[in-house]
Parts: sequence; structure tokens; C-alpha cells
Amino acid sequence: MAAADHSPDSQLSQTAHRARLVAGWGIAPGATVLELGCGQGDMTAVLAEAVGPDGRVVAVDVADPSYGAPVTLGASADRLAAGRLGPRIDFRFGTDVLDPSVGFPEGAFDHVVLAHCSWYFASLGRLRDTLARVRPWARRLCFAEWDLTPASGDRLAHLLAVLIQGQAEAAGARGQGNVRTPFSREALLRLLPGAGWTADGGGPVDTAELQDGDWEIAACLDPAAERERLAALSEPVRQLVLSQTDVLRAVARPHGNRALDSYTVTAH
Repeated sequence: MAAADHSPDSQLSQTAHRARLVAGWGIAPGATVLELGCGQGDMTAVLAEAVGPDGRVVAVDVADPSYGAPVTLGASADRLAAGRLGPRIDFRFGTDVLDPSVGFPEGAFDHVVLAHCSWYFASLGRLRDTLARVRPWARRLCFAEWDLTPASGDRLAHLLAVLIQGQAEAAGARGQGNVRTPFSREALLRLLPGAGWTADGGGPVDTAELQDGDWEIAACLDPAAERERLAALSEPVRQLVLSQTDVLRAVARPHGNRALDSYTVTAH
């Protein structure tokens, strides 16, 4: 992975987490996979390894290849494409599956995967529409996201950072972060039937070695991002977010904040 040049330890733990997800989903050699929200390819690489030389991964993201830091999506995709996994991957950036011009044959994929990308959606309605759109294309849904229910008190700082960002987005402050629409596992389970899916498995996933708690806290407390966020809010919401941010500063550690756990859901 290209990002390993900048932080090899973080990349190793992020890849190991995704390898555990894929192993739990039982994605077999020779499988065809549609990955939504592929980003810089953290999950894409693991999926390509799992499907083997006879499998195929179509990795889709709405973002432009120039998006991302310290490594852009395009640069990361180029690194993967140049390696031994490259022939198994078809990257498609700037692609929205809700666009009528985007389509695949019915049953084209064994699995559709959304891994830690659903909070990027502008709304739950857009996520529901996306899951409904891909339903005819894939036999099975493999979904993973952060769990809003903290399993212990040392995860509260990550939770608060997520909720502050989500609340500001809901009130009209459009930021550039990873969190736009945080929602609970229960909300996903309520949404699936309306999109044509029936949940049939899943469970909690430990994230003790992941750094996302620190990353989201830093994103929430970044002075420039905070000023931009507050300027877009009405006065009552601004004061509420300010108070919550005060609490976050008080409870967050300088580093080593425990990330929320993740969960998986599978459906057919």
C-alpha cells in the first residue's frame, strides 16, 4: 500500500483489521466482488488477495483520483495496479452507482462490500437508495462500520468526536472529514429490508490496535476545521457544539485514544 511509505505501522494494523473482516465473511477464491467506497484501497487489496488470480474486484468510489492525503486515491490505486494484485482489480473513481448510466448485469457479483465507508454518505436515505440500487447486482452484502455504542468508557472521546461532526453536518455545516452521517447498527438493520436485503449474520469486531479514535479526535479539534464548522451553524447549535467540543478537549488524551469497536452485518 502506498500509505505504508508514510506510516507503516498504521497501515499494517489497518490491513490486518480488514483481513479479519474478509475472513469472517468467507469470501472465497474465484469470487467476484463489488466494493463501494474503496477510497485508497485498504480493503480493496485484502479483497483482491482473498479472491485469488481467478477472482475479480470492481472497486468504486465517488471521489476524484486526486482526492486524499498524504496519498491520493489515484496514487494508491496506481501502486496496487502495478503489483501482483493489479490484474484482479478494476478501479472506478468518480463513479456514483446511483447515476443511471452506471450499471451491471443482474447477479454479476457474489458479494457487494461496504467497509467503513457508510458514514461518508450524505444521508441515510442515500445509503438506502444505494443498497437498493446494487441489490440486483450481488447475491450477498458484506457490511462493516464503527459501532456507536461504546463498550467501555475509554471509547467515549472517539464517540464524542464522531457525534460532534455528525451533528454539525446535520445542521448544515458541510465539512471535508470522514464523518457526515453517523448511525447505529440498529439503524442499519431497520434500513435493510426497505432496500431489499435480509440480514443473516454479523457481530462485533475488536479494534484495539486501530488509530481511528486519535484521527477523528484530531479532525474534530483541528482549529481551521472547527472555525469553518462553527461559522456555518445557527447560534443555538453553535453553542451546543462548542460545549461538546469543550468536553471532548477535557476527556481526550494527546494520543492513544481507544477507538470505538466495529461491527459487521451480512445480508442476502
